Amino acid sequence: MGMRNSAGVRKPSSKQSSTPTGPLYVVSHIPEPKLEFAFGQKVEYPRDGLFLFGPCDATNGFSTTRFGVIGTSEGVERFHRWSRKMRGHIAAPVPGPHSREIEPQHVAFPGFQEAFHSEWPEKPVAVIDDITLAEIKEKIFIQNRHEAIHGCVDIFVSRLVREENRLEAPPSFWFVVIPEVVYELGRPQSRVPPAETLQGEVTISRKKALDLKINPTLFGGDEEDADVYEYATHFRRQMKARLLKHRIVTQIVRETTLAPDDFKKANGMPLRRLEDPATVAWKLGTGAYYKGGGRPWQLANVRPGVCYVGLVYKRTDLTTDARHACCAAQMFLTNGEGVVFRGALGPWFHADTKQFHLDEASAERLVQVVIEEYCRQHNEPPRELFIHATSNFMEEEWAGFEKGAGEKTSVVGVQISDAFDDLKLYRTGKYPTIRGTALVLSQTAAFLWTSGFVPRLDTYMGPETPNPLMVRIQKGECELDTVLSDILGLTKINFNSCLFNDRLPVTIKFANDVGDVLIAAPMDSEPRLPFKFYI
Repeated sequence: MGMRNSAGVRKPSSKQSSTPTGPLYVVSHIPEPKLEFAFGQKVEYPRDGLFLFGPCDATNGFSTTRFGVIGTSEGVERFHRWSRKMRGHIAAPVPGPHSREIEPQHVAFPGFQEAFHSEWPEKPVAVIDDITLAEIKEKIFIQNRHEAIHGCVDIFVSRLVREENRLEAPPSFWFVVIPEVVYELGRPQSRVPPAETLQGEVTISRKKALDLKINPTLFGGDEEDADVYEYATHFRRQMKARLLKHRIVTQIVRETTLAPDDFKKANGMPLRRLEDPATVAWKLGTGAYYKGGGRPWQLANVRPGVCYVGLVYKRTDLTTDARHACCAAQMFLTNGEGVVFRGALGPWFHADTKQFHLDEASAERLVQVVIEEYCRQHNEPPRELFIHATSNFMEEEWAGFEKGAGEKTSVVGVQISDAFDDLKLYRTGKYPTIRGTALVLSQTAAFLWTSGFVPRLDTYMGPETPNPLMVRIQKGECELDTVLSDILGLTKINFNSCLFNDRLPVTIKFANDVGDVLIAAPMDSEPRLPFKFYI
């Protein structure tokens, strides 16, 4: 796709011709959204704002970040070593011989107190270090992966719940320090080397377990063994899901992240290629402040009364109906606050469109729940409700969304999806197109480059020429520039990190993570919990 002139580009034609054909598409640029920090100061880059001014809630924040730590004795000792460094200055990396003298994306970490106006304590509020590596291996090496992951998660969950119940003032969140073996074998595609495989106690097969859901036995003995198949074979997702009902927030971190120099290959090289210590401190520090109850930054210059909802659909293996999926909604506000609502399980997958769609009644109830939560926080319904989804919106479900929103709230349905892999937009020079570039196709549709060259960083952080997002206003009415600007802003409120931006808006980016957690363990209720419980 080549440039026609400064105003736009031509749509490519299927015929080879020297004369451009097709409609003229306008190329425009959406200004980089700014973030707000302490004292109302506004900058583009989160690390700049925290370094210079502190978090946006600094004046009414909390004096000390209260956390606990759980792990093996070796893992906890590595955490203590890393934790001491968080109290002081960590220099930005020194440029190498082939690097530029100044790399603007790197900002020294000034110390947690200086960055977040909250003390990083010398010692955690609580420490659990009686887990042994041998205990973990006795579970994680079991051949049946459902039994293995369930047993390994048990080791951590049981101790966390017991300690939370014992303490009068438990920590705001827990660092869960995992040895590398948990990371390597705690994922669905992981396989234990045959020579190290252990035999477990569960003898029933997954197929038989699914059959028992339909035809249970008289005495229920097999059902107890079958229960392990209701849990995901992913350590992180399962642990997050099982801790939801206990309202325990966690930050999972690998020992190799905290103490990379302790882990070497046989040739003396590092076991993992890690980011520099200052960047690791920024990322973990921001996540810790957020999970501790703080708000690092918020979007600046936003319209009042705006609410965003990201729809989440995940198929579950616990039913024989291939159409069944779990639906949930993530509500996000312009200040970065997020709440997850677990919706109904139903036949939402449509084979003809290969997309998920709710029926009218379920769509109405889902939006009603979102509006109720917004009213609880703001004493009035939102003026604007933007529903973000990767699929389009059917008439039946949209009628439900509008009904659930009521007359005081304007509802807009926006489809956000990946564009074609072969769609590229180039500009002169050595860097790709600027982040915020939009190729406007109509009054309701555009390609939006949320990745690209960032002037503040003087670079493009990606590995290859960036692909745009396809943005379509499917339902409702709103100016396209407003929708594009909102999406660009929503790529900058990931509090579990401290990057300039993500490629996807938070309403879409965390959809898979949230959905995976929701179906990773049986749910006894439909909790309305802040987003920090899921990430």
